[in-house]
Amino acid sequence: MLRKYFWGLLLLLYIPIGQIQAESLLSLIDHNLNFAIKQDSLMAITMLNHPGRLPQTIDKQGNLVTCSPSWWVSGFFSGSLWYLYEYSKDNQLKSYAETFTQRVASQQYTTDTHDVGFIINCSFGNGYRITGNSAYKKVLENAAHSLSTRFNPVVGCIRSWNGTKWEYPVIIDNMMNLELMFNATHLSGDKRYEQIAISHANKTLENQFRPNGSCFHLVSYDTITGRAIAHKTVQGYSDSSSWARGQAWALYAYTMCYRKTGNSKYLDQAEKVASFILNNPHLPKDKIPYWDFDDPAIPHTYRDASAGAVMCSAFIELSQYVPKKASKEYLHVAAMQIRTLSSPVFRAQLGSNGDFILMHSVGSLPGHTEVDVPLSYADYYYIEALLRYRKLLLGEPLFPHKR
Repeated sequence: MLRKYFWGLLLLLYIPIGQIQAESLLSLIDHNLNFAIKQDSLMAITMLNHPGRLPQTIDKQGNLVTCSPSWWVSGFFSGSLWYLYEYSKDNQLKSYAETFTQRVASQQYTTDTHDVGFIINCSFGNGYRITGNSAYKKVLENAAHSLSTRFNPVVGCIRSWNGTKWEYPVIIDNMMNLELMFNATHLSGDKRYEQIAISHANKTLENQFRPNGSCFHLVSYDTITGRAIAHKTVQGYSDSSSWARGQAWALYAYTMCYRKTGNSKYLDQAEKVASFILNNPHLPKDKIPYWDFDDPAIPHTYRDASAGAVMCSAFIELSQYVPKKASKEYLHVAAMQIRTLSSPVFRAQLGSNGDFILMHSVGSLPGHTEVDVPLSYADYYYIEALLRYRKLLLGEPLFPHKR
């Protein structure tokens, strides 16, 4: 027995600590992906009894809240299912993914919102990437055309909202919809989609950021001169504050823009945003942010798991484009975020939480909507982050067909 103990101890001393930690993290990731499969399968079974609807959140009584295909979060559930099918190769998950992807098909023709990128790229985009279904390709091209109708060449941006008090509002969230445009150029050969995406990214970089790397939620433009005339927030604490999910969108989107174009200014901007987040004195030690970095009620205010999940996925990708020291830092933070989000503090128990995976996200605190609840996009980016980190641990490329 003593000899067996000795050799076991010697083996532990021989194996590098980093390898042990990596294996432990891989085990944690697999455990939570398998949990996600069970939880999302329960959600899928429930949603089959809600024809034409998609999961959104829960109400104050814990009851499931669903949304129509036109609501901006409608594509995230099918996107989560596609990711889980990609991981598991479970044909039942594929069937669920196909079913709920079709529920948002009508949105390929939507021209009254910028969110067609979120809706279609997360659902049909992942479906096409994984299966190569040619019918999905056409949907992506149609959606990009629809989104392109919201582009104003004088402003140089895709319009975000209609019918508001702002002349031409552009929100930082809109950067996330550019991936659809880049993908559409790759699929169709039509360079205009990519040109629109680059114009929007450049104009946003020019006008939406502060010197410290943080961003405003909303910029409104003059449609005659193209000049930025207002810098505001709607979902953050104040016009001068840094809304956490807005910073997460910026980090993720400019990292993606660098992947799609190879333009170093997008990488520089992503690193500036990362620096703002990681050096912010109000970022908790467990790396899951409060809903706004400047809420004076910190630490007695809400965390936002959705912002943490988006940041985590972005840090994993960003780690692949920077020098070794920065890469190590980003991956260390992402690993901490995965461990925190996977803990009982943020991850629900099976069959609870309205069958959503993560707890404690914030939709709009100023709007008194979706406060301290699960959100479908928090789950989507959490699953994406798990899969991305898993690929790195297994030595697989994040984007095999990266430009």
